[in-house]
Amino acid sequence: MAASGNPTASVGRSNVRIVVVGDQGTGKSSLIVSIATESFPENVPRVMPPTRLPADIYPDRVPITIIDTSSSPDNKAKLIGECQLADAIILTYACDRPATLDRLSTYWLPELRRLEVRVPVIVVGCKLDLRDEQQVSLEQVMSPIMQQYREIETCIECSALRQIQVPEVFYYAQKAVLHPTAPLFDQETQSLKARCIRALKRIFILCDNDKDGALSDAELNDFQVKCFNAPLQPTEITGVKKVVQEKMPEGVNDRGLTLTGFLFLHALFIEKGRLETTWTVLRKFGYNDDLKLRDDLLPTSFKRAPDQCVELTEEALDFLKGIFAMFDIDSDGALRSAELEDLFSTAPESPWAESPYKDAAEKNVLGGLTLNGFLSEWALMTLLDPASSLANLVYIGYTGDPASAFTITRKRRVDRKRKVSQRNVVQCFVFGPKNAGKSALLNALIGRSFSEKYVPTTSECFAANFVDVPGVVKKALVMREIPEDGVKALLSNKESLAACDIAIFVHDSSDESSWKKTTELLVQVASHGENNGFEVPCLIVSAKDDLGPYQSAIQDSTRVSQDMGIETPIPVSIKLRDYNNVFRKIVTAAQNPHLSIPETEAGRNRKQYRRLVNRSLMFVSVGAAVAVVGLAAYRVYAARKNTSG
Repeated sequence: MAASGNPTASVGRSNVRIVVVGDQGTGKSSLIVSIATESFPENVPRVMPPTRLPADIYPDRVPITIIDTSSSPDNKAKLIGECQLADAIILTYACDRPATLDRLSTYWLPELRRLEVRVPVIVVGCKLDLRDEQQVSLEQVMSPIMQQYREIETCIECSALRQIQVPEVFYYAQKAVLHPTAPLFDQETQSLKARCIRALKRIFILCDNDKDGALSDAELNDFQVKCFNAPLQPTEITGVKKVVQEKMPEGVNDRGLTLTGFLFLHALFIEKGRLETTWTVLRKFGYNDDLKLRDDLLPTSFKRAPDQCVELTEEALDFLKGIFAMFDIDSDGALRSAELEDLFSTAPESPWAESPYKDAAEKNVLGGLTLNGFLSEWALMTLLDPASSLANLVYIGYTGDPASAFTITRKRRVDRKRKVSQRNVVQCFVFGPKNAGKSALLNALIGRSFSEKYVPTTSECFAANFVDVPGVVKKALVMREIPEDGVKALLSNKESLAACDIAIFVHDSSDESSWKKTTELLVQVASHGENNGFEVPCLIVSAKDDLGPYQSAIQDSTRVSQDMGIETPIPVSIKLRDYNNVFRKIVTAAQNPHLSIPETEAGRNRKQYRRLVNRSLMFVSVGAAVAVVGLAAYRVYAARKNTSG
């Protein structure tokens, strides 16, 4: 594996902005004039105007703009502004003035950190021709400083007078921007970073055409041609494998270069300063500086109305079922954490390690993610973040057209008119007061055991699983718990209920105050839907049925249900595992979006008013029609009379 041709054909930058800073008299301006004119200036201005180096000065063929600065206190604001616009910083000291070297760690480097300037820093010792040969070597001096300030990319000494290593100064600065070390390599541990390993592993798998776990000579050659537009000679391939085998025997086997060997080669390139080789490979396969696939390779927006959602197609689900089977190494019908980590080892990170996905789906008794749980997590991710869902599909090996993996649902308003929902993923908002049993209901959906301990929910939580409904395809139910304190914030958005297929209202059936708060929430949500045109079917769930109802519970629930035109509450006891088919009832109600829609008194009055207005308009229309007909009849009568006369 060797770099040839243009290594940065897909760098994607049109310019690199390098800002030169340092103490007064350290040689900043002379350095800039020297690179621009290839000669030492007789008279140097105190601060040089912006200087542009042409694209062809270095192999990367990206122009450089060099910004000179003044260290005078009067120009502090300008210096700060320039540093914050920089792609890289060249920080100078004078080789003949040790005090300016000390100032790097006592002032300049801490100051750049204070200003939150997070770009590569190239430390440059100017006036090398004046350096005292008795001084300690640059490596000895800079090693402890570089340990403390990891932003220092490299250190170099130069002489503008003698034209020693001046071009190298700006080459290293440009290279630090175009081929940064930080995303790829951990200087402290001297090893590839996790995200770099994940990207290179995916590239290795894509290039391993026969899927035998090694790159054969032919596959290595194809890889070389793809990345560097030049084939490898047989002797070069043999040489590459020999280098790997000597340092790491497991890096090569009888089938070719293994993943271990592939990663070792890239670590070797980076250690030897050939970062452009690894970056060329990464960019050829579509990776950006964050080691994620570029936006132009992944549609990041799915155009849809507020009441439309994104779902996976059967084609995508079949792909995911195949992936599940492939990584279920022990064939126990579940993915253990190690198997799941392996599955996502070609993605920048595991997407379900944090909320809202962590612990949001069904697991077996050993903590393995079941197939239902696996597909439920994908349904949840596609619902909440379709762009992330697409990206992760691609990372784990989906090569089909993105359009064939996703479908956008019909608008909910259309579903209501047609009196049926075609959605395969049902999103259910779960409302209720504190300690009503909302979390227990979510846990029941994913088969988690009941806990007596009450833990208040402080942020939105999700649970997702598939539900069997007789006569229809199995549906994924996504339950989104809204904390009581979060209802106001949710309803402050006019479109907050647009994506909701059904809302349920959970109350503690043994507590009258819980029931009253629940009915208040029901009225709030129903009013919000009526006012904004996003009415949703609603159900009431009477939790903790094992505790027995409060005294007037039946009378109160009957009255509210009748007044608002919805079904009577569904009693459940999560503790006794008496779910009363509640999840099936939720999905069934969502499949009939024209039913179970609560009507508030204000909403009912508005409807009556509209009916009266429409009836009045109808009477006016009928009266006008009668008048027109009467006028026409009179005209006919008058015409006949005139004729007979």
